[in-house]
Amino acid sequence: MSLTRVHNLSVSLDGFATGEPQSLEAPFGHAGERLHEWMFATCFWGEGGATGVDDAIARRHEEGIGAEIMGANKFGPPGWHDDPDWKGWWGPNPPFHTPTFVLTHRPHDPIEMEGGTTFHFLDATPAEALEKARAAAGGKDVRIGGGATVVRDFVAAGLVDHLHLVQVPIVLGRGVRLWDGLAALEVDYTIEAVSTPSGVTHLTFDRRPTA
Repeated sequence: MSLTRVHNLSVSLDGFATGEPQSLEAPFGHAGERLHEWMFATCFWGEGGATGVDDAIARRHEEGIGAEIMGANKFGPPGWHDDPDWKGWWGPNPPFHTPTFVLTHRPHDPIEMEGGTTFHFLDATPAEALEKARAAAGGKDVRIGGGATVVRDFVAAGLVDHLHLVQVPIVLGRGVRLWDGLAALEVDYTIEAVSTPSGVTHLTFDRRPTA
C-alpha cells in the first residue's frame, strides 16, 4: 500500500507552523517568510541555491508522490471561496503536478491547471480524503501538504506514515500550533534528528511497524 507522507513542514521553537492573521498580503501572517528561509536558500527551491544537507532532505518532497491533500487555508486566503477567479497561490502551473485534494466545507467544481495539477474540493474526514487520494495516486504515495491543522488531524487519526518537520530557531508566540492534541506521538514513531549549518533541525518520524 502507498505511504502517507509529510515533507518540509517548518515549525518554530514554540511549535507554530504559521503566524496570524493570514491574508492575501501575508499568507503566513506575522511569521512572514521566516519559517522558510532555510528552504529558499537551497538549490531545491531555485537555481543558484546551495546544495548540501538542507537541499538533499528538501528534495525528498518530490519523490514518488501521486496525489496531494491540503487544507482550504493552504489553497487560499480567507474569502477565496467567494472569488470565482481564485485558482490558488501558485499561478497557472502549480508545483504539484498531480491530483490535489483541497479539504473544504464549501463545494467547488474541480479546477484543471497546467502541468498535470487538478484541484478537487472535498468535504470529507481525513480517512475519506485519503481513500480518494490513494485511488487517484496510481499506487504512488500521498503527500499531506498542510497547513498545520490538516497535518495535525491526519497524524491524530493515525494516517501518517512519514512526517518530516523542520524546527526553525525562531519564537512566534502565536499562530497555528502543530503539537496540540498529539501527546505521546513518539510512542508510535521512530525519530531521527539532523541539525544543519543553516541553524535548523530536520526531524523525521517514521511509523513503527505494527506487530
